[in-house]
Amino acid sequence: MENLGWGLQMTVLGMGLVFSLLALLWVLLTLVLKLDKEEVEEVSGIEATDEAEAIAAVADDAVGAQTPESHTVHGMAADLVSAIAIAVMKHKMILRGEAAPMMRTAWPGTQPSRWASAGRVRQTNTWTPRGK
Repeated sequence: MENLGWGLQMTVLGMGLVFSLLALLWVLLTLVLKLDKEEVEEVSGIEATDEAEAIAAVADDAVGAQTPESHTVHGMAADLVSAIAIAVMKHKMILRGEAAPMMRTAWPGTQPSRWASAGRVRQTNTWTPRGK
């Protein structure tokens, strides 16, 4: 019974130490976050709009500030072409998942099963040395 008491005392002492250090780290991190916070200037919506318009006016007069022409593929937007390509690939994957005969990559029964390909058949047979 003496060993049980000593073991429980060490358990409580160890867990108390761990959780007290975790609490100390929590307090330190909270303190650092409060002290390290940058002050945010409050800007009204009207001031932000005026500033954005001023920046846009300067940017329109800048050299090389023209917007690039959008890319096209046979007269269609490049985004539309890429969306169509993704939809076609997704449709092919769905058809392959349904395993229609024309979409199969391999016919059923032509590939060895996972059991056979992993060599499990040899493991189930008993081993006997040759010549005995």
